[in-house]
Amino acid sequence: MLLTDKYADKIYGTITCYDRMIIQGYIPGWSHAEGMTGYLKANSIRIFDFPDFSQPLTEQVRANAQRIADENGIEIEFIRKLRAFRKDDRIQEIIHKTGKTEGLGSAICVSPHGSRSVCSST
Repeated sequence: MLLTDKYADKIYGTITCYDRMIIQGYIPGWSHAEGMTGYLKANSIRIFDFPDFSQPLTEQVRANAQRIADENGIEIEFIRKLRAFRKDDRIQEIIHKTGKTEGLGSAICVSPHGSRSVCSST
C-alpha cells in the first residue's frame, strides 16, 4: 500500500517534481574487456573489426541525439575534453541565457577519440 493511499484522509494534495534524472546502466557481459572480447569471439567478429561492427549503433545513437535536440530547439555542444568544464556551471549559464528551467536544456557531446562521441543531455 502506498503511503499516500494509507493517509489519504489526511493529505490535501501532493507535489511531484524531478530536478534531474540520470539513467545509467551497463551490459554485464560487456562491462569488462574479457567479456566484450568473448562476445565478439562468440559472434565471429575480430577485435580489430570492432569499429566497423559498432559504427551502425554509433550512428543510430548520434541520429537519435540530434533528433531529440532538434525537437527541443537546442544545438548539441561538441567539446574535445571530457572534463573541459563543470556541467552544472554550464547548465546555470544556459538557464541564465535562455530563461528555460524545464525540459531538455542542453546536449553536450564529447569527442575524445576523433569521430567517436559520447553524448550527455541535461
